[in-house]
Amino acid sequence: MNSAIPKEETPVQDTKNIKKMPIMISLIMGVFFAILNETLLNVAYTDLMATFQVEASTIQWLSTGFMLVVGILVPISALLVQWFTTRQMFLGAMIVFTLGTLLCAVAPTFSILLIGRLIQAAGTGLLLPVMMNTILFLYPPHKRGAAMGMMGLVIMFAPAIGPTLSGLIIELLTWRWLFIAVIPFALISISFAFIYLKNVSKVTKPRVDVMSIILSTLGFGGLVFGFSSVGEGDAGWTNPVVYLSLIVSVVSLTLFILRQLKLKEPILEFRVFKSPMFSLTTVLLIIMMMTMFSTMIILPLFLQGPLALTALVAGLALLPGGVLNGLMSPIAGRVFDRFGPRVLVIPGTLILVIVMTIFTQVSASTSVLVFVLLHSFLMIGIAMVMMPGQTNGLNQLPPDYYPHGTAVINTLMQVSGAIGIALFIGIMSAGEASYMDGVSDPTSPLEMSNALTAGVQSAFQVGLIFAVIAFVLSLFMKRSVVPTSNLE
Repeated sequence: MNSAIPKEETPVQDTKNIKKMPIMISLIMGVFFAILNETLLNVAYTDLMATFQVEASTIQWLSTGFMLVVGILVPISALLVQWFTTRQMFLGAMIVFTLGTLLCAVAPTFSILLIGRLIQAAGTGLLLPVMMNTILFLYPPHKRGAAMGMMGLVIMFAPAIGPTLSGLIIELLTWRWLFIAVIPFALISISFAFIYLKNVSKVTKPRVDVMSIILSTLGFGGLVFGFSSVGEGDAGWTNPVVYLSLIVSVVSLTLFILRQLKLKEPILEFRVFKSPMFSLTTVLLIIMMMTMFSTMIILPLFLQGPLALTALVAGLALLPGGVLNGLMSPIAGRVFDRFGPRVLVIPGTLILVIVMTIFTQVSASTSVLVFVLLHSFLMIGIAMVMMPGQTNGLNQLPPDYYPHGTAVINTLMQVSGAIGIALFIGIMSAGEASYMDGVSDPTSPLEMSNALTAGVQSAFQVGLIFAVIAFVLSLFMKRSVVPTSNLE
């Protein structure tokens, strides 16, 4: 038995007689609207800039700040879920999220709106680990695929419909309704959880190491902030804010990891990486998140640029892929329970390779229908990899390591999303600049369109490399054997 987590701290609750469906409904409802807010403001930035008289570099803090807070809180969630009950964590996180949403809805200034947004992020950052941990404790390994698939529907479908829903609300009402419309559902989730949600994990109250929290905050927060700041201004990677943030992050993360390996009660247990399937899954999830987040940014830019679509139409063009991804997640979960991960993960990564190959050839003459189909297949492929792979990786961990495994995965998913956006946008911008170097008239609309096309093709060429790596890794995937004791 590993001394890092004493035997008596293992969850002992008998969950056989607990009604699981009301608990799942409570969790899904709350997490859906919290995650929806990650992309709900994407189409509203122009209106918000006009309302509060701020520049694009300022308004982007509504996204950067959100990701930053989530990136800081998720690693600490492994500690918090051992200090507070399931009900306390979920209800507390939902109340914080609702208060932040209410503050955003009535915000008289940009500063107040940003504060409300950061409060929203604090609630969101804690909800996803709570949901994942609850599923791991409620369901035995052979039934987790379907439950995690339902969670995948929430995680993928919510951000996918965010831009489309935002465009419709902005068109018919005002930006404040983006927050007002969420409040009733958040209150219903709180009420439902108060009645039905049960405690499924044991409170152990491990020792709190303040230095670990500081190092974690500087490490993961600096990483998200650094990569999110790459697109600000013209300096890019040479911006002191970017490289200093990344240097502080790397140093802090190194010290954080070394400290966790020495502590008897670490905040984040990195011994989870001794599990081969967990480690393999983590790399696959990083590639999937980088691909998904960067594609959600690059495709709208291309559709509104060379293809000259409106923001609303571009959002609608990407909606089928988001819907199919959400619908595919529960199906993939049930297939995983019956046949294991290989029948899903290997074809899923192969689909990714094929789609990325075709994406490298797109141009201004490519029809919108082709983009809709490619994006739809891309999102289906990602759904076939993410939840089955994630469930398989977590299944190889002992129960004592569930909070740490979920915290590690959720943290790296947030960080990889920020890295993916910065990396692929940087590659796209470099491709544009390289094309423009050989152009006689850089102000020509045709040449600007061609430059963006060249940049997008360059970004997808790198995406193809990542897709091939994912496919090779998927060949080593196998069904996890559920452990009987902690990882040695």
